[in-house]
Amino acid sequence: KNNTLIVVDTIAKTFAINIETGKLIWSNYNLSPFNSQIKIFEDKFYVVDTKNILRCFSVIDGKEIWNYKTDAPFIKSQKRVSLIIKNNKVIFNNSIGDITAVDTDTGDLVWQTPTQSKKIYDESMFFKNSDLISTKNSILFSNNNNDFYSLNSKDGLLNWKQKLNSNVKPIYFNKLIFTVTNEGYLAVINYENGDLIRSTYLFNSFKLKKRKNIKPIGFIVGKKNIYLTLNNGRLMVISISKGNVETIIKIGKEKISTPVVQGQNLYITKNNSIIKLN
Repeated sequence: KNNTLIVVDTIAKTFAINIETGKLIWSNYNLSPFNSQIKIFEDKFYVVDTKNILRCFSVIDGKEIWNYKTDAPFIKSQKRVSLIIKNNKVIFNNSIGDITAVDTDTGDLVWQTPTQSKKIYDESMFFKNSDLISTKNSILFSNNNNDFYSLNSKDGLLNWKQKLNSNVKPIYFNKLIFTVTNEGYLAVINYENGDLIRSTYLFNSFKLKKRKNIKPIGFIVGKKNIYLTLNNGRLMVISISKGNVETIIKIGKEKISTPVVQGQNLYITKNNSIIKLN
């Protein structure tokens, strides 16, 4: 924020660094490691720890202002949880499938919507939600338990639910929702009612025995194409209008990151290196 960089590590430490001088401004320790993205709003920042506790800290001195506890998992999840800021609410998903909205100033509960039965407590290590995305008055997300949700962001009530198995971040574009399932299908969904408009299988170019081990990592939507990265080091370029795979680019042999666009270039990280594509 301004000339301050807020950093959260994986061993329960938060600290602030002056970007201009590189000097440490403050540092603090939390009781549990963190397991989420970090969001900054005005003079506060928000992060969720491995006990599913949303914590609000001061940007100025790093002191905790308030926290909100949700049910803790028996086993730490393999998937980092997601949070967004919308209309003075912090909305986040925890590792057992609860979606919770909390007032950014007071930490008071606004609404909470469970999406999974209590049996997920025993399976939380393998349960994975996608990142949350905010569109108009809705919150969109999916999971690897064959659920895709649209919730009303004001009260958490269900708008619609679709049966799709995916934990990659969906994308809203031109009144349509795009996602890629863990089985390799590109799905296009009607934003208003959740109807499945189109589903196209993407992994036909790979040998049958290898397909079950291929998983999507993340994707972005361009003007004409979708760019999808896979856990086998491939980048797929998919036509939006036709839904077919235009080309497959080999970046490496192992997992690569979700693609990022900056200017006219596309960037992918691999083994602590950054790859630039035109």
